[in-house]
Amino acid sequence: MWADKQQLEPRTEQPDGPRRRATINDVAQLAGVSRQTVSRAVNDKGEIDPATKERVLEAARLLDYRPSRFARGLVRKGAVTAGLVIPDLMNPFFPEVAAGVLEAAEQRGWQVVVWDSRTDDTREREALDVLSHQADAVVGYFKNDDEVLARHLGGVPLVLLERGPQQTQFAAVGIDAAAGLAQGIAHLVGAGHRRIGMLDGDRLDAPGPRREAFLAEVRRHGLPVDDSWIVRSPEHSVAGGEVGMAQLLDARPEITAVFGFNDLIAIGAMRCARRRGLGVPDDLAVMGFDGLSLGELVEPALTTLHLDKRQLGRLAVEQVARLRAGEEPLSGSDAWVVPQLVLRASV
Repeated sequence: MWADKQQLEPRTEQPDGPRRRATINDVAQLAGVSRQTVSRAVNDKGEIDPATKERVLEAARLLDYRPSRFARGLVRKGAVTAGLVIPDLMNPFFPEVAAGVLEAAEQRGWQVVVWDSRTDDTREREALDVLSHQADAVVGYFKNDDEVLARHLGGVPLVLLERGPQQTQFAAVGIDAAAGLAQGIAHLVGAGHRRIGMLDGDRLDAPGPRREAFLAEVRRHGLPVDDSWIVRSPEHSVAGGEVGMAQLLDARPEITAVFGFNDLIAIGAMRCARRRGLGVPDDLAVMGFDGLSLGELVEPALTTLHLDKRQLGRLAVEQVARLRAGEEPLSGSDAWVVPQLVLRASV
């Protein structure tokens, strides 16, 4: 005679750590049945003795067992599910990248699960913990180091967005910031600007690719530059650009042009300049990065280094497809998106 449900005791508690995720084998062992019986009970399929089904369901409840997406029959046989980790869905840049991922995935018959990490390291790790059980591959933006990401992946293929192939052990799709800034700074210098500042938005302690590219280009043109010519905006937002621009003007009131880490920050810089009584572009030229449609709507219209954001997402899906096929991921120029200078009225 099997034990009744009052005698079932969960056995997955670890003495020196958190409770691990229960498996179908744990439920089968606790209920004293086979894996097949557990599957029939939790999915309400096939003939099964009511008492046995009740015992299995009680064991699953005690263990907090959650069937995988395959066990629940939520995924078509042979279908692929990709996890997409986005840092800020309120920033109009990232939905465009997501659209590229969704379009390319749909063309292949794949499904996509989206996770907003809110630019938080802990939520990034949580995303990988969850998606490693729900998805066949993960695409996304991550601040955590490769070693940390690998510990939370569980062997699921990973494609990093906006990291160059040489910057990570994982497959990646990068943005060629150096090629973009070469166009942008050359245009500003050609227009006569010699005192150019930057509103950085990178939240890493070390300089990011856009800042490194900016510094390389202004130095290549022989322009004066040191840390006082660069201010880190507190947010990737218009408000963040306003705050950063105010600090930059206080530190370097002689600047005649500014490069914003993204279009939102650049638009904030224009707002701050107008409040200070500066005309754009007569007194201060402003250039952004990303190519958001919002830049066409502001006055004056924003000059920007335009990115094909959907192409960024499409390339990420191509990387996933290659990894799943056992092929080498794209590398070199094939794995980069190059910004293109779009001239408007702000410079």
